[in-house]
Amino acid sequence: MANAVMTYPAHGRAVLRLGLPLIGGHMGQIAIGVTDSVMLGWYGIEELAAVTLAGSVYFLLFLLGAGFAWAVMPMVATFAAEQDERSIRRATRMGLWLSLLYAVCVMPLMLWSLPILQLLGQGETTSVLSAEYLRVASWGIFPALVVMTLKSYLAALERTQIVLWMTIAAALANGIANYALIYGNWGFPELGITGAALASIITQLVMLAAVVIYALRVLPEHALFKRFWRADWEMFRRVARLGIPIGLTTLSEVGMFNASAIMMGWLGTVPLAAHGIAMNITSVMFMAHLGLANVATIRVGNALGRQDRLHLIRGGHTVICLSVLFSAATIALFLSVPEALVSLFMQPQEPDRLEILRIGVVLLALAALFQLVDGLQVVGLGLLRGVQDTGVPMLLAAVSYWGVGMPAGYVLGFVFGWDGAGIWLGMSLGLGTAAALLNARFWGWSVREVGKSLSGDGRCSDP
Repeated sequence: MANAVMTYPAHGRAVLRLGLPLIGGHMGQIAIGVTDSVMLGWYGIEELAAVTLAGSVYFLLFLLGAGFAWAVMPMVATFAAEQDERSIRRATRMGLWLSLLYAVCVMPLMLWSLPILQLLGQGETTSVLSAEYLRVASWGIFPALVVMTLKSYLAALERTQIVLWMTIAAALANGIANYALIYGNWGFPELGITGAALASIITQLVMLAAVVIYALRVLPEHALFKRFWRADWEMFRRVARLGIPIGLTTLSEVGMFNASAIMMGWLGTVPLAAHGIAMNITSVMFMAHLGLANVATIRVGNALGRQDRLHLIRGGHTVICLSVLFSAATIALFLSVPEALVSLFMQPQEPDRLEILRIGVVLLALAALFQLVDGLQVVGLGLLRGVQDTGVPMLLAAVSYWGVGMPAGYVLGFVFGWDGAGIWLGMSLGLGTAAALLNARFWGWSVREVGKSLSGDGRCSDP
């Protein structure tokens, strides 16, 4: 008997069932970085500055390589809907191959990073400490990228609960390892910033062990690591063709935010501090949209595999509506209690507290607009990845971020003299342009082109 058409409320329940654990997992990942900063901040200001710099370098390199992991998600979702177990294994395995090969290529940049950091004009102490952190932490990029690929594989199979619990376990392991190795507690040597780097590796190894054991025991039919050394060049090329644009798109977006921080730094230490606080707050809220974007990729990829046009369209509508609803709640929060949010990041006796608070409140008001368009653009990217469309979106995003966002931020901030508010308005314009172009690409081109081969009856096997 044919299955009933899936209603919008049913789509909403399915999206939340998948999305809430993914949002929690992203929050847990953010918690790991916050823990590193807080515990090294307690240890020493120089160490905190160094890990901030080193973490930025590591994060940029990691995100570029994570494109291959994200490419696995829509491919596995589509193959799962087609019940093609062999292709699930092939795509995941080649995603792992590409991630490991990428790690080998970028590792020298971290092992010998000191001259690079010095050329960037960083202070000698900060450069030396940052280089030491990267020298040790570089070994962790191998398990980190493998974990990212396997998490994408599990999420695509709608096993998002286990992804959440693994991330929580990793966050706890990171805190414990930091406490032992940074400060020398429980009989361990006091290693400072090197201890934080070792704790990062331990955290990634805990995650790696958990995800591999789970995949082998719960999903033995995929035999991911059986004859792992055997090349599959056709699938290798497919994953690379999808993953490279994803990595470059993410790098382009993160680069825009880093450039905005540099411009805020031109205005002085206080505006930069206010910018950092506002970005921390918006980054936490952004995790909800990122989780929804992941769900968009999975649901659209699944609809593609089932050849179901109506399911694809309704799934896309549902994710966008949920993103807008969450943005509305965030906007209300930002506009109603901005002073309380900004104050969370400062000591009461901070000498520049009033000035930081004044600037931070303005930035949070602008972040209300920023949050809406940021959510829509990342969901647009997620929808496009679901139909495995990444090349043109990469170009659209780059033009939006760097052709609109950064020039507008500079002109509004420094030519018009709007300072930090102008820089944030410029970023919002860039993200808004990306949101419009990416969603137009999906709804105006991808749905039409993909729809030519889909049934359109909306019948599916979801409960």
